[in-house]
Amino acid sequence: MTIVHKDGNIHKNEDELRRWKLPNEIDNPAYVPEEASTQIPIEGISVTDLNTTFFEEVRSSSTQDTNFSILCKLLSKDSTDNSLIHALDEIWKKEFDKGIMHLLDGTIYHRTKHTYLMTVVDRSLLNTVLKECHDSPFT
Repeated sequence: MTIVHKDGNIHKNEDELRRWKLPNEIDNPAYVPEEASTQIPIEGISVTDLNTTFFEEVRSSSTQDTNFSILCKLLSKDSTDNSLIHALDEIWKKEFDKGIMHLLDGTIYHRTKHTYLMTVVDRSLLNTVLKECHDSPFT
């Protein structure tokens, strides 16, 4: 086989090199093991110096809002109680139905992508959370 280079618009079709698939062998740079691990490696650890009272304030704010308290009940017992689901406001019901809400240590999280979890907080705490988690010199 002879490879001839052709510049520009003359050569738009695919040549043999682009169609020729390499075998999935260990010496192939794009090798993917057949039995790939299903565990997700830890790629970073974040340490925070936020006071435990701050976390308690976030947790307690969720009990004051009706939608938050219903979500806590639904997520804590992995429930599909239709009466509780129908008691949610429409926007909360849509998010719950997507399966992207999680409850960890009494705090509700919202999954935005497959790797990110964002804390769901009451609107009254929004500025405090943003300041503590982003503007504080200790974060």
